[in-house]
Amino acid sequence: MDTKELGSTESAILNSAKEIFERKGMAAARMQEIADEAGINKAMLHYYYRSKQLLFEAVFKSAFSMLAPQINGIINAETSLFEKIINFSNNYVLFVLKHPYLPNFIIQELNRNPDFVKQIVAEKNFPNISKFKQQVDEEVKKGVIRPIKAEQLFINIMSLNIFPFIGSQLLKGLVNVNDEAYKQLMEERKTEIADFIINSIKLK
Repeated sequence: MDTKELGSTESAILNSAKEIFERKGMAAARMQEIADEAGINKAMLHYYYRSKQLLFEAVFKSAFSMLAPQINGIINAETSLFEKIINFSNNYVLFVLKHPYLPNFIIQELNRNPDFVKQIVAEKNFPNISKFKQQVDEEVKKGVIRPIKAEQLFINIMSLNIFPFIGSQLLKGLVNVNDEAYKQLMEERKTEIADFIINSIKLK
């Protein structure tokens, strides 16, 4: 098997695993299902990934490696604080609509495998909010926004963006909408979140 074929097979495995994990979750997913979805036998799947946990981690890292640079790029860009909030919400919602399994992956791993989470946090491309914190402090001093800790503001941004995806099944019931209507609500949140946060902190 040449290098190109190896890469193609691994890509098929990761894409298939992503689909299975998204539909069934980590616990209910089976390696045989993933092999079938990828069009390979189980022995070949184990050649690439010896366990479901390793495959899960590979899928997680693959998705997170796409998201982390975007977050880093936005919070460290030479833009205003309000532009950062707008861009963060827009990019995050767009990303999760394409990768809806990722928020639940993160929560699941936080609770189940803290050592793996530590590995992710230690990676060099993990988002760094130092510049964001400095910018928030400066905007507070200039009287542009009300006094607020940068950490609290960042947590607010993350929470308002993440929870609607993690709690989607509950929220669909509470607001009484179907999947399609809820997806439209999520599309609208690209601007709703930013408007809500900015209006809650700005003074001028």
